[in-house]
Amino acid sequence: MPLPKLFSQLQQLVANPSVSSYSEKWDMPNRGVIELLATWLDDLGFETEILEIPGSNGHKCNLIATLGTGPGGLVLAGHTDTVPYDDFQWQSDPFKLTDKDNRWFGLGATDMKGFFPIAIEAAKAFAGTPLKQPLIILATADEESSMSGARALAEMGRPKARYAVIGEPTGLVPIRMHKGIMMEKVSIEGLAGHSSNPSLGNNALESMHRVMSDLMDYRRHLQQQYHNPGFTIPGPTLNLGCIHGGDNPNRICGHCELQFDLRAIPGMDNDELRQQIDARLQAIASESGTKITRETLFGGVPAYEEPANSALVQAAEQLTGNTANSVAFATEAPFIQGLGMETIVMGPGHIDQAHQPNEYIPVDQVRPAIETLKGLIRRFCL
Repeated sequence: MPLPKLFSQLQQLVANPSVSSYSEKWDMPNRGVIELLATWLDDLGFETEILEIPGSNGHKCNLIATLGTGPGGLVLAGHTDTVPYDDFQWQSDPFKLTDKDNRWFGLGATDMKGFFPIAIEAAKAFAGTPLKQPLIILATADEESSMSGARALAEMGRPKARYAVIGEPTGLVPIRMHKGIMMEKVSIEGLAGHSSNPSLGNNALESMHRVMSDLMDYRRHLQQQYHNPGFTIPGPTLNLGCIHGGDNPNRICGHCELQFDLRAIPGMDNDELRQQIDARLQAIASESGTKITRETLFGGVPAYEEPANSALVQAAEQLTGNTANSVAFATEAPFIQGLGMETIVMGPGHIDQAHQPNEYIPVDQVRPAIETLKGLIRRFCL
């Protein structure tokens, strides 16, 4: 069966819903997308392996497709899932790829199903060529929620290669650094009582006021200690995102909850940050007499940095004419890099088109992206 043309491939990928979300209302399998990719790559001569994510009942899968053999090689990686969508805000069907105004509109068109047909088109040029090092196309699950696909690969220690490109939308600018992210919840249990007599209870809101003040003080401390001029915002950030507490103005607040995120720069460790926060919370709990607990809302993503002088960074800069840069959003790069590969983030499209209605990939970036990937394949596989 002949390989579908690039536009048709993206049509089929977009038409196959694969939303990942913490909400059961939204969360969907990605297996249909993985099986489509495996079929096309099989036809090109790749050896394909579908790997089920533990605990997903086969609904969530990764794909490792390999052309050629050898100890090194190049990985072209992407995630197969999308975020949820507001269909009433779309001007077209989000699951029907629409060609308009030199743009291809569709859910996931740029973030990041569009990368796979481009990678396949680049690989097709080498399908009959003996490779000195393998070319691997990697497709993962649940990047938009838990990153369970990348975590599963990290635990397996696969795939093995020397270089990796993660095709997130960067406008074909090589990205060699991004911040990490951790999301945490602080819960405080006080003691409710009649507000006319404060001694009857222990106000959780008042304890939370101390926690918030301490977290802001901690943020100042981190920003004084850590600084990287390679980022637009050069230090770590800590955002107090939402708070809920109490139930009535004439009752002493018995429970309060705060959720926040912390985005670390390279050189900072999420687990060490959690330990430091816990020590501060324990001190407040002892002084206030309230019970204070911290819960990690999801596993978090480490900060990531690839040296500017790495062979992959320099090759990508030469092929694109763009100087490597940094971004504020997190990717699967630290998990892939942790497998021992030089890793960059680089793909067509722009991140400001992602996660919103009328998402599109600009057609004028498709051919340059293909040629860039071909150049990398020549450099690292031939």
